[in-house]
Amino acid sequence: MSKLFKRTKILATIGPAVHSPKQIEDLIMAGVNGCRLNFSHGTSDERDQQIKWIREAAAKKGRSVAILQDLQGPKIRLGLIKDNHMDLKAGDELILDSALEEHDGGNIIPIQYNLAEKVKEGEPLYIFDGKIHTRVTEIVSKTAIKVQVENDGFIMSRKGLNLPDTDFGGDIITEKDMNDIAFGASRDFDYVALSFVQSAEDIEKLRQILLSHGSTAQIIAKIETKKAIESDQAMEEIVKATDGIMVARGDMAVEAGAEVVPIVQRKLIALCRQHAKICIVATQMMGSMTENPEPTRAEVSDVAGAVIQGADAVMLSDETANGKYPLETVQEMKKVILYTQNHSRVAHIAHDPTGHYANYDAIAHAVTSLAEEISADVIICQTATGATAASIAAQRPNLPIITVTSNARVAGQLALTYANSAFVRPYAENYGLDLAKELRDSGYLRQQDKGQLTTVIVSGHKSVLGGTDTIQIRTI
Repeated sequence: MSKLFKRTKILATIGPAVHSPKQIEDLIMAGVNGCRLNFSHGTSDERDQQIKWIREAAAKKGRSVAILQDLQGPKIRLGLIKDNHMDLKAGDELILDSALEEHDGGNIIPIQYNLAEKVKEGEPLYIFDGKIHTRVTEIVSKTAIKVQVENDGFIMSRKGLNLPDTDFGGDIITEKDMNDIAFGASRDFDYVALSFVQSAEDIEKLRQILLSHGSTAQIIAKIETKKAIESDQAMEEIVKATDGIMVARGDMAVEAGAEVVPIVQRKLIALCRQHAKICIVATQMMGSMTENPEPTRAEVSDVAGAVIQGADAVMLSDETANGKYPLETVQEMKKVILYTQNHSRVAHIAHDPTGHYANYDAIAHAVTSLAEEISADVIICQTATGATAASIAAQRPNLPIITVTSNARVAGQLALTYANSAFVRPYAENYGLDLAKELRDSGYLRQQDKGQLTTVIVSGHKSVLGGTDTIQIRTI
């Protein structure tokens, strides 16, 4: 069972390349555990169709599949460029004006955000995913700034801008985001991903907005700004405040430098494991498969590296949203995950040196150690809130975690958690053991050569955080 059970999860972006119920069902059957809806693109009607298809496919499969809403945030873009192309030379001066509606071919360029209120003279500004480097030379008006181009190249309509040294002062939730949050709350998403997080305060602001809409969605902080990674303390404060992290390597590379990304990725995965938070590694995991039927060797190594470091999930973006081979990409990624987990243990990290643990953390450590010492086949976790299951996952056991809960929301939020396969069943005293028998009889859990299934069951008697208090060993 453990050799076939994928412990690192796959989060796939839904887009034009998989815009049908059959295509989405195929992705889920191939190994997708969560679906990302990118709110930088698409309409509400398209979203409602996708949500319906995802949930129908998940119900048909009999599993929990998470839905993640990815907010656009202050993703600053150029407006429309005349003829969709403008050549630039080092030394050229551009005026970027948020009040301009249309480019007439001159050096005044429309942008979709008023930077005059945020930037300072001398700050760098990168255009087109970092292909064009410029520097702010003047605040021209209340809506316009002047920049000087530092290298030859070209720009096109709606290409993104990055401002690594600009402090947005907590103003990262836009009016569009507010509307999208209200939409998401009414659709009961499992996760909301916040773009361009700079501090823990950004997380708390979003949490209050979600609560005001009655949403219990968990927050995924996208780490992609220079400010968010300026120190280990800054990263840890964000990890503590959020429910999970996305290592958004694309914008991070532009804002902070590509060379920092591998080290920051390792640090963030380790911090998430220490604090039992979800960690998703994203951007160009199998980018070449957008156009090609096979990944490059470097991409295979990249995915394997994330698995060995202990990431909860790896994410596909354009590969599934717009690529030519979305299904093949998921299949290839699953092959890499399975081979890696079956031939290499997850890298060890140091535990909290203070030794102060919540009850469910201490029990999780004991459950994992016990399960490995007796060569158990599976850990069964009965949970009301999901806290114990997440804490067990943080120990990165070398075997599956089957979670049973009466709360569909909890099951959905565990779908991207390491090694967890969550099932919703009506609460009963022994529903963990009952589920194990059910899964054995269905063939989902397979008995080994010894003719019996050895399970370690962790449970509690209270439907409250920290109520877990019992560990049992059962053979079936």
